Amino acid sequence: MRPLNSQLFCLPLHHNEAHSFIKLIHSILAQQKENTRSEKSELHPRNKHRSRYNFKQLIGSSKELKRFVFKNEHDEESIDFADQNAVKALNKALLKHFYNIAQWDIPKDYLCPPIPGRADYIHYVADLLGSSNKGKIPKGDKIKVLDIGMGANCIYPIIGHQEYGWNFVGSDIDPLSIESAKRIIDANKALQGAIETRLQPSKMGIFRGIVGGKEQFDITICNPPFHASLKEAEQGTRQKWRNLGQEKEVKHVLNFGGNKAELWCPGGERAFIEQMIIQSAQIPNQCLWFTSLVSKSANLKGIYSALIKAKAFEVTTVQMSQGQKISRFVAWTFHNEAAQAEWAKRW
Repeated sequence: MRPLNSQLFCLPLHHNEAHSFIKLIHSILAQQKENTRSEKSELHPRNKHRSRYNFKQLIGSSKELKRFVFKNEHDEESIDFADQNAVKALNKALLKHFYNIAQWDIPKDYLCPPIPGRADYIHYVADLLGSSNKGKIPKGDKIKVLDIGMGANCIYPIIGHQEYGWNFVGSDIDPLSIESAKRIIDANKALQGAIETRLQPSKMGIFRGIVGGKEQFDITICNPPFHASLKEAEQGTRQKWRNLGQEKEVKHVLNFGGNKAELWCPGGERAFIEQMIIQSAQIPNQCLWFTSLVSKSANLKGIYSALIKAKAFEVTTVQMSQGQKISRFVAWTFHNEAAQAEWAKRW
């Protein structure tokens, strides 16, 4: 069990509800400290991308990257991170050099993910599984992970399998994303038989329609759509362009870095995660840990409230950082310590 340093609240709750509430308060207090503590500048200790990009090595792995590399004003090699083609070429080189993935591509206008941050989520998820296994991180194909909203890039299953040997099921509501992920899997022998794709048939489905009646997963992961509307998604993408020192017309803004299903849904991130919590409570014994990234810290309070209502036994918030960017994921389980230990025996 993760350490708990919080005041005991005397509330008219059953034992499990009180236990969950204390866990949630601990998470809230930890989150409140986020804005006052010094920001971490390092990625997870096992993350292969903690150092600056070695473009000479990366170009050696993928010649396609060479034409995008230039010397910036500090006389350092870099690429134009506002250029989607340059970012895609960088990703191809990173995946080939560090993960032995020779064939990777995504359709035009689909989300091109920053690999270092994606890898961080996987490594911290590995630590979470280890916390239920006497500190030992489980590896190999006995571990089954469900990626909700896998996307066209298939990036989490790729990193999770290549780093830890885990098996994955990746779901998505977009048929083109499923087709793209299948192409990546089929093109790389290392991924074949390790990653299964499933199309989500319902707009309201998250686990429902994907998880079989007796099927079990060790952990679920999700990078949810974080905007509540198309307009909000446009504004968010415009801001990204400004941060990169670029200004683009609306039609270009809409086409850079993600399609509708990847960027927004009614109610946004909070509504999506709250629905995920509701559906997780309907299959409490079919998964050890449920997790989701939370991009907006303002959404945490509502998420914690939803977890109290769902009667989660244990909840933890894991903070991650890359440079000045702070992110986090929320994890919850319906299993007590004894049940977690019993589950881990199968590994």
